[in-house]
Amino acid sequence: MPTMLITGATAGIGEAAAEKFAAAGYRLILTGRRRGRLDALAARLPAETLALCFDVRDPEAVRAALDSLPAEWQQVDLLLNNAGLAAGLSPIHEGLLSDWEQMIDTNLKGLLYLTRAIAPQMVARRSGHIINIGSIAGKEAYLNGNVYCATKHAVDALTRCMRMDLVPYGIKVSNVAPGMVETEFSQVRFKGDTARAGKVYEGLQPLTAADIADVIYFVATCPPHVTINDILVMPTAQASVAVVHRQP
Repeated sequence: MPTMLITGATAGIGEAAAEKFAAAGYRLILTGRRRGRLDALAARLPAETLALCFDVRDPEAVRAALDSLPAEWQQVDLLLNNAGLAAGLSPIHEGLLSDWEQMIDTNLKGLLYLTRAIAPQMVARRSGHIINIGSIAGKEAYLNGNVYCATKHAVDALTRCMRMDLVPYGIKVSNVAPGMVETEFSQVRFKGDTARAGKVYEGLQPLTAADIADVIYFVATCPPHVTINDILVMPTAQASVAVVHRQP
């Protein structure tokens, strides 16, 4: 079976994708910053797994982790660039530089570091698939979303450019862009403010991480001659980034 590498596997979409692909028999390389969660996930999945604990924002750590892979794990057939986050929801003149740097370093630079490390082996084999997790925020901007939207717009553009660069080698490149998904996303954005995070999903049924994992699996398992370039997935109650129908 193919070998899949998932970044940000310790929660949310990454964890759900690990469960989905493990059930399908994929071998999984799971990455994240939380060793305890990584090991617990690897232990309960019904598949061959290898856990690598590192921060995607650190290019030296990325390189060292991938260089440490045993020979039988070094061929990555499917790369899921999932690690990402939103930090803060302030207007541009009040934003924290630390929040901006965290989002740029994780959402964009981390994706680049992993892709740069894995893509050459795919080019050499003339096969492989890279799936980037984008966002509706990469299609539309919203009030106070400034830097988060900028990073996800960058992921959207980068995915299209990657596809152009890699198409001569038979490598698929896909973008999966979710709308509102109830994960740790809002908890992280609001720095643990549970009450504020909960209000994001009040009065509607958001997507779940499992919903997005199902979409990722569909994208990954199309026939060799079929590539889903870009897919936007929304809850039924959400028409656009800012138009949401909430029940009273």
